Amino acid sequence: MTVDDSGLEFTNMLLTWIIVFSILGSVGAIAGAALLLLFRQSTRKTLLPCLLSYAIGTLLGAAFLGMLPKALQQGAAMLISATVLAGIVLFFVLEKIVIWRHCHESHCAVHSTAGPLILIGDAFHNFVDGFVIAAAFITSIPLGISASVAVIAHEIPQEVGDFAILLDNDYTTKRALILNLLSSLTTLPGAVIAYYALESTRELVPFILALSAASFVYIAIADLIPGLHRQATLRTGLNQLALILAGIATIAFFQWL
Repeated sequence: MTVDDSGLEFTNMLLTWIIVFSILGSVGAIAGAALLLLFRQSTRKTLLPCLLSYAIGTLLGAAFLGMLPKALQQGAAMLISATVLAGIVLFFVLEKIVIWRHCHESHCAVHSTAGPLILIGDAFHNFVDGFVIAAAFITSIPLGISASVAVIAHEIPQEVGDFAILLDNDYTTKRALILNLLSSLTTLPGAVIAYYALESTRELVPFILALSAASFVYIAIADLIPGLHRQATLRTGLNQLALILAGIATIAFFQWL
């Protein structure tokens, strides 16, 4: 096998990894959400905070143990830090205009908007998730797996909330499932576009990783953690901490493979 053939084989393998995990990140989240909807509401109320705690750990782990270290290896520290800061401000602005939102309750100010806007926002966010997955895999396969795990972990409770919103807006269960699935599938074109764009402009990869880390940190700190503080008992807090650490440990495991 020639060097060119070996490089082509690796490129094809990398694209396969990206496509497979992009599909898992979108369809897997929908499947997980649909499975949770089969449980009674009381059971869902117990499970969702557990999923959110675990998702927080995976998001923070992927950002601080994977994306930021890799970005800093490839780019100047000041530029990477500035990109993370700019990303956090950007996601705040996007959330304010209801394109990027992660409310996990059926009844909140964000969810007073119409169902179509919810689906458009999800489609946009999932498209960006595709960029996150592609940039991570281009950097390393373990980082790509870690990013995909974080995406799936935080999208499952998000999709559960979206199902509830659509059903409250008089969508049938079948229609809500199909529309959520379609909006989630934008992860795949986002990943493929990002792969080909970043393959030709590798110098952008550390900045995409920095923006990805900013999105993960913002979602975890601004959107998910405040919800956990509504349950203030010591036992609940210890359980939440244990699940957050479990999420971080999951990411650490993939990073140290």
